[in-house]
Amino acid sequence: MRFVPFDLERWQSTWETRVRFNLSESGVQPLSAHELLGIAGASAVPLLEVRLGYSQSNGTDLLRGRIAALYPGASPEQVLVTTGSSEANFAICWRLLEPGDKVAIMLPNYLQTWGLTQNFGADVRPFHLHEGQHWEPFAEEIRSAIAPGTKLVVVTNPHNPTGHMLSDEARRIIVERSADVGAWLLADEVYQGAERDGPTTSSFWGSYERVIVVNGLSKAYGLPGLRIGWLVAPASFTAEAWARHDYTTIGPSGISDHLAAVALEPRVREKLLDRSRRILNANYPVLEEWLRRFGDTFTWHAPHAGAICWTRYRQSVGALQIVEKMRAEHSVLLVPGEHFGMSNYLRFGYGDELQHFQEALAETERGLKRIFTDRSDSP
Repeated sequence: MRFVPFDLERWQSTWETRVRFNLSESGVQPLSAHELLGIAGASAVPLLEVRLGYSQSNGTDLLRGRIAALYPGASPEQVLVTTGSSEANFAICWRLLEPGDKVAIMLPNYLQTWGLTQNFGADVRPFHLHEGQHWEPFAEEIRSAIAPGTKLVVVTNPHNPTGHMLSDEARRIIVERSADVGAWLLADEVYQGAERDGPTTSSFWGSYERVIVVNGLSKAYGLPGLRIGWLVAPASFTAEAWARHDYTTIGPSGISDHLAAVALEPRVREKLLDRSRRILNANYPVLEEWLRRFGDTFTWHAPHAGAICWTRYRQSVGALQIVEKMRAEHSVLLVPGEHFGMSNYLRFGYGDELQHFQEALAETERGLKRIFTDRSDSP
């Protein structure tokens, strides 16, 4: 069976620590452990006393309790703590899918589940978000993709790479159609809480008995290095996902579990999300003004959530060529549209510390203007 590689993750993991300016990230500037404890007003002593043994493999009772409290009606038994939300997605696909199963996935998207489902042998059918509709899907495409016999439906909300939040109508159609065909609905909500303005995005949790929610501390919380994610599902499903987890990472680091519980204490959690929103609201106007300096080169819709801006450019040069030249010649890491299944797009991350972000944009501008000018002068 053909293996589908995860091109975006390989691109980032290969180069993100080797460039001066990393505009490929989709979260805000990460906190240090010292900064997290400072925000929490917590002593470092309990952290230093964490034994470096195995922690509770599905997450400590304290951490799972704090996660469950985020989802009305959920219990700690319905929560599985994983090594990042990526492991949660893997465990879900492993539990659910057999060769030939039908899967419907929203596109464009972070293509982990797109590749995973195919690597498990599924028959994958997309339904698309449309730029001309401000990245909303068409109802008829949702219903067509979620055909009778569909085993799994995958959505990301808020969305990567567009930063869009689905309308209430689109959410209703996705849930109703999933229920009509009896499909499981996997809602990746890792950008929830990273809204630039307005209320926090409503979770899909509670909208249907076969909803599985995935989230984690990497994006809205600025804590990707903890590698803490989770899934919330019916208790029987969570138990079966935990059985798969026994074969993968076994359990989270005790230090990560401890710090995650600190971060999700309600008072601390609100401070972390407030910090993320301040970064997004300080940095996005800088990015928008910068994009406008290119004239009609870029078109985009302002993202509602997440530290990501999905831009289309009009030049004919390929995005893979652009990002490789930017990396090799300017030490700037960008994400090409091809890593989301679309050409002539670039994704810009804007969650970095402001001064460093401005320096990154200045270097990126020098490189892009050279690339676009060289291309326009080509015969």
